[in-house]
Order: sequence, then C-alpha cells, then structure tokens
Amino acid sequence: MLDTFVLSRMQFATNISFHILFPTITIALCWILLFFKCRFDKTGHSDWLNLYRFWIKIFALTFALGVVSGVTMSFQFGTNWPGFMEKVGNIAGPLLGYEVLTAFFLEAIFLGVMLFGYSRVPNWVHTLATFLVAFGTTLSSFWIIVLDSWMQTPTGYEIREGVVYAADWLEIIFNPSMPYRLSHMLLASFLTASFLVIGVSSYQILQNKDATAPKLALKTVLTLAAVLAPLQMIVGDYHGLNTLEHQPQKIAAVEGVWETEKGAPMLLFALPDKEARENHFEIGIPNLASLILTHSFDGEIKGLNEFKGEHPPVAPLFFSFRIMVGTGVLMIITALFSHFQLRRRGVLATWHLQGLSYLTFIGWVATIAGWYVTEMGRQPYLVTGILKTADAVTQVPSEHVGLTLVGYLLMYAFMLFYYIKTVFLLARKNVNPPVVDIKGAVPA
Repeated sequence: MLDTFVLSRMQFATNISFHILFPTITIALCWILLFFKCRFDKTGHSDWLNLYRFWIKIFALTFALGVVSGVTMSFQFGTNWPGFMEKVGNIAGPLLGYEVLTAFFLEAIFLGVMLFGYSRVPNWVHTLATFLVAFGTTLSSFWIIVLDSWMQTPTGYEIREGVVYAADWLEIIFNPSMPYRLSHMLLASFLTASFLVIGVSSYQILQNKDATAPKLALKTVLTLAAVLAPLQMIVGDYHGLNTLEHQPQKIAAVEGVWETEKGAPMLLFALPDKEARENHFEIGIPNLASLILTHSFDGEIKGLNEFKGEHPPVAPLFFSFRIMVGTGVLMIITALFSHFQLRRRGVLATWHLQGLSYLTFIGWVATIAGWYVTEMGRQPYLVTGILKTADAVTQVPSEHVGLTLVGYLLMYAFMLFYYIKTVFLLARKNVNPPVVDIKGAVPA
C-alpha cells in the first residue's frame, strides 16, 4: 500500500539518488582541475589550459545541478520527516549548518573567481581560488558524511526527555564508522570523476584522432584510476569489517545469511525470500564470506533471524551490494588494462576508445548501489537505536506526497537527460580548441 510513509521514503530516495550523482563528480573533478591548472602554471603548455577551460564548464554545470537538488532534498527534513529534527535536531542541525557555511563561504565565493577571474585577477589568485573551491567541496562532503555516519553509528550523545543532545562533539564527529565511510566515499568520487574524464576524452579522440589535449587527459586520469581503483577495494574491505562490528544486521542482509553460521559462503547469486526466511537458487563459494569478513575460514557471521523486526530489507541490499562490487571490479579491470595498453602501445585502438566512452558514467552505478546499501542498511531505523523511520514521518496526506513525487521524477528525468546530452555536446565542440590571446600559454 502506497501510504504517506512509503511515498515519503520513495520521494527521499528519488531526491538523494539524483542529488548524489553531482557531488560525486564535483568533489574530485575540482581537484583534477587544480592539477590541470598547476601543470599549466609550471609548464605553460597550452594543452593543460585547454583541459582546464573545457572541464571547468562541465564542473560548473555539474555544480549547479548539485546545489539545486541539494536544496530540494534538505527541505524534506521539514516537509516529510519532521520527527527527525524534533528528535535529533540538536546534532543534525549544527552539522548541516557547518556544511552550508562551508558551501557558501568557500565554494560560492571563490567559484566566481575560478569561473570568471582568469583574465581579471593575478594567476596565483586564480589558482588559489581553484584550490579553495576544491577544498570547500571536500569539506562540505566531510560534514555530510559525519552526519550520515553518526546516524549509522551514533556516539557522544545523551537523551533528555526524549530529545537527543550532544554530550561530546569529538565523539559525534569521529564516530566509529566515519573514517571508513569518508575515505570510501572520497575514493568513489575520484573514480566517478576519473571515468567521466576517461569516457569523454575517449569520445573526443574518436571525433578527432589528432586532438592532443584529450590524449593528455586520458593518459593522466587513467593513471589516477589505475592507482585508486584497487585502493578502493582495500578500503572497502576495512569498511566491511567496521560494519560487521557495529551493524551486523546490515552485513547479514548483504550476504543473505539467515541463520548464524561459521564458514559462511560468499553467495554470487540467490533469491532471498523474506516470507520463508531463506534463499532460493543459491550459487556460492564455500567459506569465502567468512574469510573476507572475519579473515578466518571458520569465522562466525550472525544471521538475520537474530534480528527479527530489527533488520533491513534483504533483497534490495543483497542485489545492490553485488551491483556495487560488480561495477567496481569492472572499473579495476578496465583501469589497469587500459593503463597497461596505453603505456605499451602509446595509443588505444578504436574499439578500446569506444568501450571507454560507453563507461563514462559507470561510477554513478557503483555510487548509487553503494549508497542504497548504506542508507537502506540501517532500516528500520533512521538513527540506529534512537529513532525509527516510521516515527519520524509527516502526517501530510499521501496524495500530496505522491503528487510531488511524480513531479520530482519527471523533472529529474528531464534534467538528467539534458545533462548527459550537454556533456557530450560540449565534448564535440571542444575536441582540441586553439588557445588564442591567453596569457602565459605556449602552443601545443
């Protein structure tokens, strides 16, 4: 039944799914832009400046959509989930406030200098502005991850008359899961932005085989992806160990483990049945789940039946996790193989470039799947052990929520379609633009 509770969850999922696409790119893309700018400052080579001037257009477009969708999402704390701020607003409010201050006082102020100030301010000021925007986007993500991690593994609080108050801000900020979630998310951002640059650069090379700037971008960012993709697997392993310690019910759902067992298999495929509380058509590797999660072939994993009524939905987590891991493995293989081929041959074959262009937005798939695992994994709680999701929902009629949900879906589909279309339109028009009357640049 699509009541207010279900529709409100669907609406928030719609908003966060759309919103996260854009910060996932901008957080890392701005650091890549800073690298391009610093390389131009050092070498004076026009290709680096061409890359900067092209990719700053993509950054500005992406940043704008991220801001717009973020504002819409934050409104829902009041419209759809008033119980959230009533219960934990003393902690969530300041953390969200720090993120807003970061966004407005660092990102918004220096973004104007970064976008329009190249020929109007000294070069070092422009480079500094680029750094401050990159730092600001990362700091904004820090505060959001702090809040989300605290909602997963709350510490440093006390409850007085049913309301949560801060007891130790250091414990709140540096809660048990924050370092792992932050590093995992930042690496996800760098990989998403890297594959965006790789895919678009490959597309540009296909448009013009003589283009030099896209080849430089491809070589640079493939190296970055080849380093970070395997590192993400290692960080993900540590994140999984932390989750097993603090949220064993989430791990049980991810692995499809119903009964507590030692030597649990890694299920490559299964159909979880929540009614029968078992899996159908299991295909697994014996003992591998226990080995990965406990580093022991006979390690024990608690089953879902120990958390009846207190565990997240199994099927969404089970499949989302496998989508995340599958796309992650594909990114590792692609990055390492492409980097090896480029170093060995100096150029990539047409079929290879076409394949890379098809993977332009693969990072989005992995990010959304991972985010679903994170957010659905704490259900039925909004804040683990403190506030259940059902206790925070609004009393607004379901018809109102359903109407706005349809509006969001239509608007976001329209915006996403034209965002992707615009990215490739800009790519076609900026394959290898000449540098004209730009101070400090030398021809390629």
